[in-house]
Amino acid sequence: MAQEPPEELPIDDILPPQADSATRGEVDATTPEASEVSRILARWLDNWIRIPGTNFKIGIDPILSQFPGVGDFLMSSAGLVILLEGVRLRVSPFTLAHMGVNLLINSALNLIPGLGVIGSAFYKSNARNLDLIRRWQEGQAGQVRRGSLYFLLSLLFLFLLVIALWLALWTAYLWMLKSLWNRFFGG
Repeated sequence: MAQEPPEELPIDDILPPQADSATRGEVDATTPEASEVSRILARWLDNWIRIPGTNFKIGIDPILSQFPGVGDFLMSSAGLVILLEGVRLRVSPFTLAHMGVNLLINSALNLIPGLGVIGSAFYKSNARNLDLIRRWQEGQAGQVRRGSLYFLLSLLFLFLLVIALWLALWTAYLWMLKSLWNRFFGG
């Protein structure tokens, strides 16, 4: 005959005190299980399915990004989990910014109709972010920090170059309008 379950079961019977984090040790940037969630997400988002006849893999990120709004929101949210894993592992602020820019580039690629899916499939922002976390864990913190700083400085230079080009084009446009105005209306 089946035995009746107890009405109350103390938590120590289910999770004995020796099974807590004091026995296992704290999960930090040097423990391999620290980025298990990131590994699973990066695989599913960027490298889930191998395209037959090639060694190229795609994930559900470019597939679900086909659905405007909802797909992009879900994939960006999943990518943020990997970024939060980096925060939890205490990677440098430059590396976190690098990871954030990777997500923004992926989101920007997804905004391009048709071609964005291809760009997202090749860029693989989640796998890039996982690689940054992995290299950080392997003791290459200095190289990761330096690489992230160079990446962000290059991006800042590119941004300033685009702004300068935009200002130059607007200045040329306004000069041309003023010249035409003076030519036709004698002002």
